[in-house]
Amino acid sequence: MPHLTVLVVEDEPLIRMALADALLDEGHDVIEASSVLEAVAAFGTHPIDFLITDVDMPGGLNGFDLVRFVRHHDNRVGVIVASGGRHPTDADLEPGETFIPKPYRLDEIIAHLNLHGLRDERRIKA
Repeated sequence: MPHLTVLVVEDEPLIRMALADALLDEGHDVIEASSVLEAVAAFGTHPIDFLITDVDMPGGLNGFDLVRFVRHHDNRVGVIVASGGRHPTDADLEPGETFIPKPYRLDEIIAHLNLHGLRDERRIKA
């Protein structure tokens, strides 16, 4: 399994910390952000392989806005969007981007991340 740098964007600190710890245990680097603006700043200063974001967050921007920003700047970044209240429309996510409803299990997130990493590993070898 390749080592990935994962940007976790979640305004609920306990959820963000639990997810970050699970990803660190899997051997990935984790960058945490509690808002879209923090995530954009992190994206501008760190190479990111994968984005995991909540939808509803403080401020005027949401997780779908962040996905559009990331996709515009680097469409190779893997994406998981999670929400307990909002579901994506066809315009919100591209093929290959994943929506997971909350509450989710950490192993579900890890499984999706591992699938993304395996696809990238095969693409690099090809």
